[in-house]
Amino acid sequence: MASLLVETVRRTCAQGVRRISAIAISACIAVCADGSAFAQTNGKIPEFTSNPSVWAWVRIRADGRNALYGDGWLDPPAGMRGPVRNHPDYPMQGNVDRGAGRQVTRAIGNYMDPILKPWAAEQMRISNEEILTGKRGMPFLATSRCYPGSVPGQLLWTTERLFFIQEPKEVHMVWERDSLLRRIYMTDKHSAVVMPSWFGESIGRYENGELVVDTIGLSTKLSFLDMFRTPHSEKLRVTERFKLTTGGKFLEAFVKVDDPDTFNEPMYMTMRWRKQEGPWQEFICSENNGDRFEHNLFPLPEAKTPDF
Repeated sequence: MASLLVETVRRTCAQGVRRISAIAISACIAVCADGSAFAQTNGKIPEFTSNPSVWAWVRIRADGRNALYGDGWLDPPAGMRGPVRNHPDYPMQGNVDRGAGRQVTRAIGNYMDPILKPWAAEQMRISNEEILTGKRGMPFLATSRCYPGSVPGQLLWTTERLFFIQEPKEVHMVWERDSLLRRIYMTDKHSAVVMPSWFGESIGRYENGELVVDTIGLSTKLSFLDMFRTPHSEKLRVTERFKLTTGGKFLEAFVKVDDPDTFNEPMYMTMRWRKQEGPWQEFICSENNGDRFEHNLFPLPEAKTPDF
């Protein structure tokens, strides 16, 4: 009877997540976090699922403190090509650097990085020029303009936390902000035809205690790899390896970005999270987030047709 109840609730979880209300997510994660609901787990499958009424994953910097604006990708292991950084003439100062006479700076990417193909370098240069000339008061940043962060850019989100729901056929990654949902299908083949979308199509498998995710089909519309607006083409392929460290206290991701139309070689980057206590907090990004000071900001996303 207990196993039947668990399986029934599991199916309800999956359906609830697809409808994606904050209450449904909270209830579903809580049930799936129950040990009885995850009986198939063995030593080779990491348990990322958290209880939304108790704790979740929050992104951290290299020194272990909570990440803030200005804290980007962490470096990959030595010898690997890392991510694009800020332009050397425009050092990046984030919230951590604020103080007397020091304010945060806008993100100006290094379009001269030799890893970039000419079209990508030119797109970044034009984006920088818009900011430096005042054409736009602020550069595009998905978190500030209420857009999904794409893959792998969504992993950079700070403050609002990350939850996992692990099921045999799907893994769901859910962010507090706007209850954004990314699905990872636990299968070994991509669909025959993949239409470009915000999060593309992600397929995953468990390997040596890690969740390995392969993503293709990523839309290029306002989709970037970082706060410096490093672009990509529809040929982008992202491979992520998620694992637990320090007895499950920390979550780490090792990311490979491969896009032969945009980069001259693959790029690698890492990211870390730690457990943070506290219940699920609903956050609706688009409320009171207009261009009130006429900075020519990118418009907020709007649906063209009603949901019902």
